[in-house]
This record gives sequence, structure tokens and C-alpha cells, in this order.
Amino acid sequence: MPELASVDWSRAQFALTSIYHFLFVPLTLGLSFIIAIMESIYVKTGNEQWKKITKFWLKLFGINFAIGVATGIIMEFEFGTNWANYSWFVGDIFGAPLAIEGLIAFFLESTFFAVMFFGWDRVSKKFHLISTWLVAIGSNLSAMWILVANGWMQYPIGMQFNPETARMEMQSFLEVALSPVGFIKFLHTVTSGYTISALFVIGISAWFILKAKDVVMAKKSMIVAASFGLVTSLFLLFSGDESAYQATKVQPMKLAAMEGLYKGDERQGLVAFGVLNPDKKPGDSEKTFLFDIEVPYMLSLLGKRDINAFIAGIDDIVYGNEKHGIESVSSRMAKGQIAVSALKEFKDAKKLGDVARMNEAKKLLDENIAHLGYGYLNTPQEAVPPVALTFYSFHIMVALGSYFIALFFVVTFLCMANDITKFRKLLWICLFTIPLGYIAAETGWIVAEVGRQPWVVQDLMPTKIAATNLADTNVKISFFAFAALFTALLIAEIKIMLKQIKLGF
Repeated sequence: MPELASVDWSRAQFALTSIYHFLFVPLTLGLSFIIAIMESIYVKTGNEQWKKITKFWLKLFGINFAIGVATGIIMEFEFGTNWANYSWFVGDIFGAPLAIEGLIAFFLESTFFAVMFFGWDRVSKKFHLISTWLVAIGSNLSAMWILVANGWMQYPIGMQFNPETARMEMQSFLEVALSPVGFIKFLHTVTSGYTISALFVIGISAWFILKAKDVVMAKKSMIVAASFGLVTSLFLLFSGDESAYQATKVQPMKLAAMEGLYKGDERQGLVAFGVLNPDKKPGDSEKTFLFDIEVPYMLSLLGKRDINAFIAGIDDIVYGNEKHGIESVSSRMAKGQIAVSALKEFKDAKKLGDVARMNEAKKLLDENIAHLGYGYLNTPQEAVPPVALTFYSFHIMVALGSYFIALFFVVTFLCMANDITKFRKLLWICLFTIPLGYIAAETGWIVAEVGRQPWVVQDLMPTKIAATNLADTNVKISFFAFAALFTALLIAEIKIMLKQIKLGF
């Protein structure tokens, strides 16, 4: 097992890469579709202003796209360098969606990217428009296959453990590809990207209007982005609700952490706002909140579509709840230890060529494989994720998402009424809302990834045994090198974008 210091630094490095990567990806996902809509209007109307508008946003898209690819490639390499045990354990499954992403989605995206940028006077209007739409579709297909892989980590299905190789092997590609968790994760992630992109276009357009520069084209950009943002943010609300519903079914501990729920109950309320008690620990009698505002019955309704339903809390999951059929973590740890021992017995018997012992060990392993990861936990409390970080991240994300819907509605209405230029305070709000979109996306990613700890693969592999056995000094060096590199790339992108924005349409 890798040393804990090395694991923590590997986690920090991967988190750093993911956070920086996710600063670039959302804008790519949504801006590609906004540009395609703008070019469609140009092809339909023949209005040259729409061509200028499309080209302007296309330049900003290209700057962002290039840096996003660089961070994404580094992140994929880190699976092999820092997470070799994980890569070995799940490579047969995790590798398939990533291979499809590279061979089909990224190929589609990259092929037509050149036409989209350099083909304005070399191909017909319709072919160029098709290329722009294919880049948008390809970008989102890339995200889909990556999130299918991530969804499998959250809800591992369609596989079987092979004790001969100590690997998970795919049994049903369709089951993996059509996982309800992976599917809704994809929808929620891409729609958050659409929201960020809409906020970006609205904010930059607001700046042009405030500066009385290219006002007509800024207003045209704003109305496309605002209407696009309104539709997608409403869908984001739906996909977020469905994500919570799926978490209730397959990751109840994550849901409990998102709500700071320790003692489960029927007709469970939803915490709209709260301040957690920092002294609260699983199993103790301390109160959970110093202050909270709760919406009655709402968590039961959202989590199980039934206001009378029981929602499990952290204590119910850790210590078990016989009434509601919840097995304790300590019981699962015992079964997990049986699975770990059976795997070792299988390997020893194989070396000796003892088929009878191999069959006996395999039978015992198969009976307890669902609890395999629990065999590596030291205490039941280790199954609890960082509650405060998950809780606050979730509530920040929800609050910002609600604010975005209201902002899109107001901006869309005023654009339709042709009054947006009169509301300068609102325009300043639009401009300063741009970074809030990224904060919402990053907090959502924290909920998804921190909320499932200690698991890298839910119930089957804890994070602490997934890492490569590296000296922590080596990981520290690469961590700070990447931190410097990514920060430099981010600063460079912002500078280049600001320069391009100042040039105007």
C-alpha cells in the first residue's frame, strides 16, 4: 500500500489538474453551441454583422480550446504516473470510454476545428456551418465519454472481478455506457458548461455596451446568450434534481454529506441554509447545526419522490439501521476483509497449483466481492467523506444556480424589450457574474468527487490504495511544477483574451 503522504500529494496534484482543466472545459462546451447558433443566423439571414459576431466569439473559443486540451492531456497521463494501482484495477473498463473519446469524439472535433477556423473563404457557407456544428457536437461527445467513465467510478456496473489478474473486466459495454449515473452526470456537467458560456458572453457583451463600443453587435450577442442560458439553466435545475435522486439510490453517504444529515428520518426536510457545528462527529450527541433553515419534507420528496420516505443519515450508514435494512460499515468491513483474504488465498493456491483451494477461495471471494473495498478501511468512520466541504460546496452551487436562472430571465426579458442599455447597474452585475459561473462549476465538481470519498471506485477500491507507490518528494516536485505551469497558462489565456476583447468585433 502506498504511503499516506504520497497518496495525499497525488490527490492534491490530480485535484489541481482537474480544477484548472475545468476552468477551460465548460467554456468550450457551451461557447461552441452559441457560436453555431450565431453562424446559423448568419447563414439564414445573410447579415454580415452576424458573421463578424461569430468570428469574434470564435477567436475567444480558439484561445480557450487550445489551453483546455493541454491540461486535459496532462490529466490523462496522471492516471498512469500517479494512480497505477487504480489503472490496473479498472483499466479494462475505464479505458474503453476514454479510447472511444479519443478515436471518435476528439477526432471529429479536431478534424472540423481547422475548417471552422480557416475555411471561411475556402468552403461554402453551408459546409462551414456544418463544420461548426460538428465541432460543437464533438466537444460534447468528448465530455460524454469522459463522464461515462467517471460515472462508472461512482456506480460500478457491467463488470466482473477476475482473481487471476486482480482486475475488473467489462461484461456489458451497454450497461457501462448507459449507466443512469453516468448519463445524468453528463447532462448536468455539460449544462453547467452551457450556463458558464452564456454568462461569459453576456458579461463581455455588457462590457461593450457600458463602453458604448460595438453596441449593436453586443446586444445581438447578449440576446442569443441570454435565451440560450435561460433554457439551459432551467434544464440544469432538472438534471441537478435527478443527480440528487441517483445519489440517494447509489451513494447515500454522499447525499447525507451534501445535506449535513447525521440522523436519518422519514419525511426528511431539506436544509436551504445552515451553519454546521464544527465539533459534530459521527455517533456523538452534538447538534449538527449552529443555525439552519429547513424546508419540511423536501429531501424525502427530492431524494425518493415520496414525502413519507426515509432518508438515511451518516450515522445510519456508519452504524447500520436494522429497521430500514441498512448494513453497518463494520459489518461490511468484516466481509471486505474476507474478500481480501480470499483473494490472497486464491493467489497462493494458484502458485501451488491447488485447484480445489483456488475454487474454494474464488467462491468465498465472489460471495463478498461487493464489499471488497471495505476490507482496506481501518475504522467505520473512515467511510465518511469531508462533510463540511461537501455541504458548503453543494449549497453554494445551488444558490448560484438559482441566481443564474433569475439573471437570465431578467436579461432575456430586457433584451426582448430593447431596454437593456438603460440598466447600467444590471450590466455591471452581468460583467461581475462571469467568475461566479466558474465558482458554481468548481463547487459542483467538489461535491461529486469529495462527496464520494474515501472511494476512488465506489465500495470496491478506496483512494488510499489506488495510488502509485511513489516517494512523496517526487510528487511534490511535479505538483509545484504543474501549479506554476497551469497558473502561467491561465494568466496567458486571460491576457490574450482581454487583448482580443479590447480589439472589438
